[in-house]
Amino acid sequence: MLRILQQIVMCVIIGYMMGNFSPSYLIGKSKGKDVRKTGSGNAGASNAFIIAGKWAFFLTALLDIFKAFLACRICHALFPDLAAAQPIGGVACIIGHMFPVLLGFHGGKGLASLGGVILAWNWKWFLILLFAAAVIAFVSHYICFVAPTMSVVFPVLYFWRTRDLIGALILLIPSVPIVLKHIENFRRITEGKEVRVDALWNRKKEEERLGRTE
Repeated sequence: MLRILQQIVMCVIIGYMMGNFSPSYLIGKSKGKDVRKTGSGNAGASNAFIIAGKWAFFLTALLDIFKAFLACRICHALFPDLAAAQPIGGVACIIGHMFPVLLGFHGGKGLASLGGVILAWNWKWFLILLFAAAVIAFVSHYICFVAPTMSVVFPVLYFWRTRDLIGALILLIPSVPIVLKHIENFRRITEGKEVRVDALWNRKKEEERLGRTE
């Protein structure tokens, strides 16, 4: 029992510290800006886009996906006898991304890191859910609907495919902070101030819609 507890703690530490790596913050610093105090104020891919454009968005998203993927795989490799090693490491990475101690607990909103956890579990389902996420974003015009939806859909899907209730419940943990972190986005939508996904291909028009001159 003590050995299992030690393995769980190690998975949490490994995942959480890997989640603290913030490409968005580093990109912002390279531009002389602090992502926590600029744009949307979040250390994630969306704010990297606001600060530095499309290249920053895709690079940040890819790195955030990769760090969560790596956290899952490392935990599984280190503790192959711990059935929940991968879910624990992945969830800890998402939490570390959202509330990084190295950035004063001011991180991102968890979408890309959630994607990395899904990819570590099953690459085919990752592609299917990625397509579903794209549909949600393009139909609604807002990326902020994707993370709360996927944070609930994925644990349900995971349980359906594996019948691993404990793993599914662990994977459901980030859904609460993910939803809470997006409340501000939903409020901005009602006020007409939220950036639409359209900005990825027509930033100038979106800035005009929002009344931004920068």
